[in-house]
Parts: sequence; structure tokens; C-alpha cells
Amino acid sequence: MKRSHPTHEPTASQPSVQPLRLQKVLATAGYGSRRNCEQLILDGRVEVDRVVVCQLGTRVDIKQQDVRVDGEAIPRPKLVYYMVNKPPGVVCTNRDPAARFRVIDLVPEGEQLFTVGRLDRSSEGLIIVTNDGAMSHRLAHPSFGVEKTYAVEVAGHLSQQELVRLRRGVHLAEAFSKAARVHVKKALKRATQLEIVLNEGRNREIRRMLARVGHKVLRLRRVAFGSLKLGNLRVGAVRLLSRQEISRLTRPTEGRAGKSGERPRSKSRGPNRKTSTRQLGSRQAGKTIRPRGS
Repeated sequence: MKRSHPTHEPTASQPSVQPLRLQKVLATAGYGSRRNCEQLILDGRVEVDRVVVCQLGTRVDIKQQDVRVDGEAIPRPKLVYYMVNKPPGVVCTNRDPAARFRVIDLVPEGEQLFTVGRLDRSSEGLIIVTNDGAMSHRLAHPSFGVEKTYAVEVAGHLSQQELVRLRRGVHLAEAFSKAARVHVKKALKRATQLEIVLNEGRNREIRRMLARVGHKVLRLRRVAFGSLKLGNLRVGAVRLLSRQEISRLTRPTEGRAGKSGERPRSKSRGPNRKTSTRQLGSRQAGKTIRPRGS
């Protein structure tokens, strides 16, 4: 049996999406604590794609790679898909040194999941939480052009020239950015309610775009992610996605070709799992969970 100590990486034909540390994969699969799983690796009992791996820094994509302990394949994780109505003040990161309340804290088995399409701490609305790395890549990568729809309230009133600038694009520090669509929903006395659609995602993009045309965002809420709509899900509530919702999200027509016109390079199959369609129990489904300390 061949032994290898360098970090194992997948081949170019099978790109890794959201690779995880090998010891975390083993712990999640039920092989003991992280420390026990680290010892399994150091003892040479773990193989990745039939190669013994002894380096603790190894990262693997469990969906693409064959991981074995003592020659036996570890169980594949069950794919789960949640929709969360993120409250303001909650962060999307999985690791937060400041120990703030996270989106995954709202979701059952959250520590094993990650968010798709982040919102900054002040923003709110629709977030998908899953362990499906292929779907995450497909929904979040700009080349697929999946649209995200936002309800935005800004200070003041936007002129037609300012709306045109948002549609044509403004220069941000790292790139040229524009809205796929933007229109006024309602003009208030001292503010304006907008609907903005993006098919790319940069850090605080809408806030920065509106700042470039001279308007401060008062409230920002994502109301749709591709075909998935937030609907009447309460703030802080969480529910499982239905099989139909998952199928629509993973359908090839959900995204559009990138600017160069090439077809997206990867596709994700919707899972055929009854567990994906089950609603949460009465204690969880539609239950509003408030951040700690609120």
C-alpha cells in the first residue's frame, strides 16, 4: 500500500467544493472526538482515494473523494437544505472569534453546515444553509448568474440619473459593479423603497453601490434567491426546503451563462431523498429563535 504524507488534493476533473479538514470529516462520521480522529490519521489508519494520509492539515471533499478508515469507507453525510430568515445582528460566518450569534446557531446540526450567499451583519432576509458543497458553488459563483432579489430602503429620493447609474454600473474599489435590475417600489417622505436584483455577489455590494450615488441604506433584506422566495417566513425562523424547491434551485436553467457566454462548468443534481422534504417537528418548524442576549 502506498503511503503519502503531503496534503491530498482532488484532481482537476473533480474540483473540490468546500473542502473540510479530514479530522472533522471523521468526527462528523462518528469516529470519535477530533483528537481521537487526529490520532487515527497519525497512526496511518486513514486513506483518501486509496492513499494513506498522515498529515493533519489534509482537506477533503467528502462528495468527490473516497475516505476510508481501516480499509472501510466512511458513511456519506445526509444532504440537508434549510431556509433561514436571518435577523439583523446575526453573522453568517461559521467561525467567529467574537462569539457573536451565527446563522448556523438557528439551525439543527448547524455546526456541520454552512451558509450559501452571505449577508452582512446589519442585513437580513433569506439565507440557505446546507452541507451540499456542489449546490453552494452553483448558487454562489458569478459564472452561473443566479439572481438575488433585495428589498432596500434608502435615505432620500433617487433621481432618474442615479437609477441609470446603478443599472449601468459604478466603480467599486475592486471591480465595476452594476444591478441587473433596479426600480422604485415606493417613495416615502424622506426615504425610498427599492427592489434591486443582482447576479453577482461582492462584500456589502448594494450598500457600496448606493453610497457611490449618494444614498445611505437604512434597511436591506434579501427576499429571493433564484427561484426560492422568502415568503412569510418569520424573522429568525427556519424550515427545511421541499424536494420541489431543491429541484428548481439545482435545475440548469436556474442560472445563466457568464458574461463571456460560456456554459457553467459544473452542475449539481437535486437529491432524491425523502428526508429533504420533511418539515421540522412542531418545536422547530416556523419557530422564531431569538439571538442570545436579545
